[in-house]
Amino acid sequence: MTAELLAQERIPVAALYGTERWLETNRWLSPQVLEIFNLVTEADLKKISALSTPNQVLAVVEMPLADFDPAWLRSDYCLYLDGIQDPGNLGAMLRIADWFGIPAVFCSPDTVDVFSPKVIQAGMGAFLRVPSFELPLDQLLEQYPELPILGAVLGGENVFESSLPGHGLLVIGREGRGLAVETEQRLTRRLTIPRHPNGGAESLNAAVAAGILAAVIRSR
Repeated sequence: MTAELLAQERIPVAALYGTERWLETNRWLSPQVLEIFNLVTEADLKKISALSTPNQVLAVVEMPLADFDPAWLRSDYCLYLDGIQDPGNLGAMLRIADWFGIPAVFCSPDTVDVFSPKVIQAGMGAFLRVPSFELPLDQLLEQYPELPILGAVLGGENVFESSLPGHGLLVIGREGRGLAVETEQRLTRRLTIPRHPNGGAESLNAAVAAGILAAVIRSR
């Protein structure tokens, strides 16, 4: 992720803290990067890192300010995450968006912070390519009142047999609870990933469901 950070220009890197071993294996660093590099021991790195077993380098990065392109919702699909609480799940869904070329991810105000360390780690650099925005669903729909809103729910139409619109917002709900009542009321399509007759699981993990639905949407 640090190599990706240093290779891009959209998000400024304020400082680097790395071990001598990391510096030795990254001799390609430009003079500009070396100016912000601080040599630390592995013990120092463990003190300043949020990880219990940190790697060889830590980057301090400015918070990115993403520009929104209205064409993303008018001609493509974006994700809306409703109250996702698990950082690992959120990071996985950012990776899913990155993998399937979903141009943006929207998060409800009660979703875990996209830029928390655990989300960044789980996302494996997806935040560099997929812009994210935090705002209530109603506020988004005020700007796009005719937008198709597809939600993952139990008891909806079989997504594998459904005819889907060419663009829209795919809404994934909180682990365990699913979509909030007010969110579900705004859906224009209720989609379900059908369980196999021999399956016994009560439900799918939120990130797994997002991946399956994204794959179906892209296959159409």
